Amino acid sequence: MNQQIFQTPIAYLKGVGASRADVLQKELGVSNYADLLKLYPYKYIDRTRFYKVNQLTAELPHVQLIVRVRSKEVVGEKHTKRLVVQSYDDTGSLELVWFQGIRWVEKMIEVGKAYIVFGKPGFFNNKAQMAHPEMELYSPNALKEKGNLTLQPAYSSTEKLKSYMLDSKGIQKLVANLLEQTSRDITENIPQHIISRFKLMSRREAYVNIHFPADAATLAAATNRLKFEELFFIQFKMLKNKVQHNLKFKGNIFSKVGDYFNNFYNNKLPFDLTNAQKRVLREIRQDTQRGIQMNRLLQGDVGSGKTVVALMSMLLAIDNGFQTCIMAPTEILATQHYASIESLIDDSFLEVALLTGSTSAKKRKVIHQKLESGELKILIGTHALIEDKVIFKNLGFVVIDEQHRFGVEQRARLWRKNAVPPHVLVMTATPIPRTLAMTLYGDLDVSVIDELPKGRKPIETIHFYEGHRLRMFGFMREEIAKGRQIYVVYPLIKESEKLDLKNLQDGVEVMAHEFPLPQYRISIVHGKMSAADKQVEMDRFVRGETHIMVATTVIEVGVNVPNASVMIIENAERFGLSQLHQLRGRVGRGAEQSYCILMSSHKLSHDGKVRLETMVKTNNGFELSEIDLQLRGPGNIEGTQQSGVLDLKLANLATDQQMLLLARKCVEEIFEKDPQLELPENAILNQPAVLPNGGLSWDKIS
Repeated sequence: MNQQIFQTPIAYLKGVGASRADVLQKELGVSNYADLLKLYPYKYIDRTRFYKVNQLTAELPHVQLIVRVRSKEVVGEKHTKRLVVQSYDDTGSLELVWFQGIRWVEKMIEVGKAYIVFGKPGFFNNKAQMAHPEMELYSPNALKEKGNLTLQPAYSSTEKLKSYMLDSKGIQKLVANLLEQTSRDITENIPQHIISRFKLMSRREAYVNIHFPADAATLAAATNRLKFEELFFIQFKMLKNKVQHNLKFKGNIFSKVGDYFNNFYNNKLPFDLTNAQKRVLREIRQDTQRGIQMNRLLQGDVGSGKTVVALMSMLLAIDNGFQTCIMAPTEILATQHYASIESLIDDSFLEVALLTGSTSAKKRKVIHQKLESGELKILIGTHALIEDKVIFKNLGFVVIDEQHRFGVEQRARLWRKNAVPPHVLVMTATPIPRTLAMTLYGDLDVSVIDELPKGRKPIETIHFYEGHRLRMFGFMREEIAKGRQIYVVYPLIKESEKLDLKNLQDGVEVMAHEFPLPQYRISIVHGKMSAADKQVEMDRFVRGETHIMVATTVIEVGVNVPNASVMIIENAERFGLSQLHQLRGRVGRGAEQSYCILMSSHKLSHDGKVRLETMVKTNNGFELSEIDLQLRGPGNIEGTQQSGVLDLKLANLATDQQMLLLARKCVEEIFEKDPQLELPENAILNQPAVLPNGGLSWDKIS
């Protein structure tokens, strides 16, 4: 069979041509046969019932009738021009009106002929009317066909497409033409043993029935098959990458736990590790003894102690003769890591260096020299680490923080700084739902720190409406009187004509009035300030010289002030759950009770209300992330757009979790039994998969 037929440009399909092909590509992204086949209906309309004119009411949805045309007439001029068709059945008259495509519709409709009419009924001057209905010449055969097609597909269209007669009905005709021409070329891409095991519909049947289902049960079976296929191949690609990576990239073996690790653990660690931290360290220890490059994702809520785990893992590498580094996406975060690690170890124990865009040329030169000689063992920095001038003598362990903010090539440039690729630990403070982690990071081993350090008190979260503002100011004064510090976060820097939201500039004026000098001092930080000015303001707050930091979400990551006990978020309803949780995590870092106050207007959407109620109810980031997935869907959660993985047409990670877990388990079993896909039963998985991925075999995309 000719699989390449699905790469045929859409212009060659019967009924398309060059001009329609151009508009299909621009409006719907349909450029070839495969694209059109995967342009699934967004809903289905029951076409089994026929109404009479005297049964029509304005409240009815789209309905169909059989009417005969009495007359047609183009009336009005220019902007008021319209085609009016008078029609009737044995119970009354129905006026049909078109304001666009008038010339084409007028040619199509013949006076005296009967038509099947489909559209939304309305009334004008107490007369039944229908605007822009779908029209099909009536015949006994047409009615018979309608009886077989109980659910009619409805396709997304646009005004531009409609001007080319490509409304839902027009697109439906193109899909019918395509299936008539190519359905025999739709071949299987999943092994037969999986299809039999899960009783899946065949691929050919699924594509036919997703567009033209015989009934609701058949539609459900077709949808189920195509959803499973999407999720199966995402997991297949991820796990195949992992298997090939393990075969291709050997890793340095960390054979011993030496003096640096033991000395730090026994003499310098200022607190007891949680059981979760110990578990993750054991997992990393096992990974680095296998002779395969480690690729591990470390998930941990804000303040769960990921940095200590990263440091102890780096000390393990140093004990085995290797250099290490941490790469963070922003200078603020890199500086934060540097400060955290420096507070745990001093230069007499082990030198730590910071390399960012702000590092002076003189300091850079010294860092470069010490790296090349092998003298410098721990380097922390931003993208500056991947510059060609940065040369390590023997890089063995790399920590990448918030990796979704780095491109694939940026990460790869860091790996290439050693002959044998260094072990890689990816960290994120953004809790990721299990299904999303499995999809975005399915080729990584995953560790989770799901315990907070001992002695940390849960942050108390309170929701205040605008009417409670005076109570909020009173609470702020009480906390400052106790010697505490406060964050106040705004969604905007300055007033916007389009958005009725609180803004930082007005907020600073209000704060200055409510908290006047000299008793109270305020820091201001926002994204329009230079890095140097931001750092000065943050340093003042860190040193306790200011009581209140008024900021935008620039402080979401990278600020660690144990004395700050209150986080106030203005217009909290405008933030996503993940961002609210990140902001809340800026407090609660000391031994004192901390608070997060969510300020909102009284007008809340349903989702906004659910988000704020959820924040008040739980501090568990993973629980929040699952609710966030339900509310926003996977495509809007930070990091998913850049991944390029979530090109899901039918499957939904929020609602199809069980199917994803099933697909994942299925793929894992295949690779456990047949890692090289050499068994005859899995041979199909080495074939080009034209429809799912544009004609490329999975080998080429891995």
